[in-house]
Amino acid sequence: MEPSSTVPPQPAPAALAAAVAALQPRARTELTELVAFKSVADEAQFPRSECEAAADWVAGALRAEGFEEVALLDTPDGTRSVYGFLPGPAGAPTVLLYAHYDVQPPLNEAAWISPPFELTERDGRWYGRGAADCKGGLIMHLTAVRALKEHGGVPVNLKIIIEGSEEQGTGGLERYAEAHPELLTADTIVIGDAGNFRVGLPTVTATLRGMTLVRVQVDTLEGNLHSGQFGGAAPDALAALIRVLDSLRAEDGSTTVDGLAADAAWEGLQYPEQEFRKDAKVLDGVELIGSGTVADRIWARPAVTVLGIDCPPVIGATPSVHAGARALVSLRVPPGTDAAEATKLLAAHLEAATPWGARVAVEQVGQGQAFRADTASPAYASMAEAMRVAYPGEEMQISGMGGSIPLCNTLATLYPEAEILLIGLSEPEAQIHAVNESVSPQELERLSLAEALFLVNYAASRR
Repeated sequence: MEPSSTVPPQPAPAALAAAVAALQPRARTELTELVAFKSVADEAQFPRSECEAAADWVAGALRAEGFEEVALLDTPDGTRSVYGFLPGPAGAPTVLLYAHYDVQPPLNEAAWISPPFELTERDGRWYGRGAADCKGGLIMHLTAVRALKEHGGVPVNLKIIIEGSEEQGTGGLERYAEAHPELLTADTIVIGDAGNFRVGLPTVTATLRGMTLVRVQVDTLEGNLHSGQFGGAAPDALAALIRVLDSLRAEDGSTTVDGLAADAAWEGLQYPEQEFRKDAKVLDGVELIGSGTVADRIWARPAVTVLGIDCPPVIGATPSVHAGARALVSLRVPPGTDAAEATKLLAAHLEAATPWGARVAVEQVGQGQAFRADTASPAYASMAEAMRVAYPGEEMQISGMGGSIPLCNTLATLYPEAEILLIGLSEPEAQIHAVNESVSPQELERLSLAEALFLVNYAASRR
């Protein structure tokens, strides 16, 4: 279908704000429905049907809003993404909106105050897995579109892509985009998977750390042995693994991977240590790790995390010398560091640090490159004005983010002329990836308005 030739009138900000506010009950209802899907892209823990049902819900929502060419995309990693296109006025720029419907596992469900897959209001926030990261991002996009449709229509050609494998880092959508580069081409891309520096402070994220994920397996014996009979001479694989993992940190907790630079400084918005301690819920008397400013440590330098260790639990453990042990290790790397090279350095470090001649195998599980946006682009000016209206009395801030969104670099490579902005609902209080994840409904409302205003401003700037 040819795009409409009629340019919609530019709605008044107050009218858009009223429309967004009126849409909030619907936003909560739909977020409740989305959170109920246990869409963890890990068939070992959750049935694939949960992700498929969530994808079907997204496709249905896009069709209901008039999106054309709505498609369920089977990506190379076995997951499914959802694409849609909403034509705008003739000659209008094209904007791509991104979010993802897959979520992290709930971890310890007993530690949740309310069930992780039931959206629950408490103390002015909505709790549930994916409420902020990133099912709320999809609701933000839908709310902005609906508000604009109530006031003359969406002023740009709008593409939307909702991913199903972002959390597992297996690159399904990246590979699909590389094989179909025409699909996601756009003048500007809005990634709805970041967050404000704090509630009420409008923020765009300019950098993302890349990441690599590896499994390290250490083996020393043909089978477990009685620790009384053999302990003291038989090499314990679990003890060897502990030594390997400890080698990844200096005395102050800084990440130390042989050959990997770890002394960069962050220029820009700073993160006061007391605010960070509060946001991270650091226990009284416990020191932060690393050196430099907090912003240096979380936005500009590498960071290693041991995500899990395969070993017997304390309850039920037997007096054994362990024959084998395994760990999952994540390494975040800042812009300017190639993730593939970091993977090689990490693997070499793990192998070199393995004691006693133990056998060691390092397997790469996931990888994504770091990202740096061009904050001097015209789209940033349009977003700054939008946020100024949506957050009265505040100016748009630019920060980094320690997490990774591998798709960003893929899109930047495929579409080097496209402007890429990162916004979203994952501010510190959201506690994404942890138990009791939540979203601020006030942030959802304000960012939905900011996105709607941005589309208006951006369309006007391109006329």
